[in-house]
Amino acid sequence: MASLRDWVEGARPRTLPAAVAPVVIGTGAAAAIGKASAAAALLALLVAVSLQIGCNYANDYSDGIRGTDAERVGPVRLVGQGLADPDDVKLAAFACFGFAAMTGLALCALANTFWILLLGAAAIFAAWFYTGGSSPYGYLGLGEVFVFVFFGLVAVMGTQYTQALQITTAGWAGAVGCGALSCAILMVNNIRDIPGDRVAGKRTLAVRLGERYARLAYAGMIAVALGTTIATTFHHAGALAGLAAFGLAPWPVAKTLQGSKGRDLIPVLAATGRLTLAFGVLFGIGIALAPQPLLG
Repeated sequence: MASLRDWVEGARPRTLPAAVAPVVIGTGAAAAIGKASAAAALLALLVAVSLQIGCNYANDYSDGIRGTDAERVGPVRLVGQGLADPDDVKLAAFACFGFAAMTGLALCALANTFWILLLGAAAIFAAWFYTGGSSPYGYLGLGEVFVFVFFGLVAVMGTQYTQALQITTAGWAGAVGCGALSCAILMVNNIRDIPGDRVAGKRTLAVRLGERYARLAYAGMIAVALGTTIATTFHHAGALAGLAAFGLAPWPVAKTLQGSKGRDLIPVLAATGRLTLAFGVLFGIGIALAPQPLLG
């Protein structure tokens, strides 16, 4: 029987920065035009975190019943390691999705933006069908595409829109940067799992690219976030604060490009999560406090 610690590990807390960072950025973008809302930000955070945890439990369940998690390194696999009944893990996933739906409804009611419920429903479907269903898109190498869309574009701009009822340049830029870093989290996770995924027939983007190009893609995703942040400084001086986060990038990039494998990539995953969170916090606060152009 799974312990509380197993359930916490099964939620994969190292991935949670991908849920927190976009909410901070979206709120910062709203604050930059004087329209931030603490209540809306809190509800958006609850939606994002519960969706992320639900996705992680759903992934655990679906991979576990397929046997994909039988030979893996990394965080606890509740189903794959036989620690919890698959139905309990599935129930936990849907409980998280249900909580996300309820808080999302409250957020839309607060902001009077009920059409955004459609995006919320799409996010729940995307979370489940990443590894669930008869043709999971995560097994086709499309995981990074959906992560970029939902943990970058939708999460950041949805957060800003429910507070400000508009999307700004800073919101767009932060969404791209955050989406790219969230993709980097998934990529390094999948690089670690290439041997087991290849055997199990899980054709993630990392498997399709092969180790060499997957590692280069990881570095490229971080470079995209860095380049976007640099470009944003010309429109919002506060984006300079976001650049400071990339001081955390050299170590995980070097470890990845140098060929670290298996368990040696677990600290790299954690470091990429810290980079994403630091970027979200510094970029969000920076553009809120200094929204004026760098030059002009």
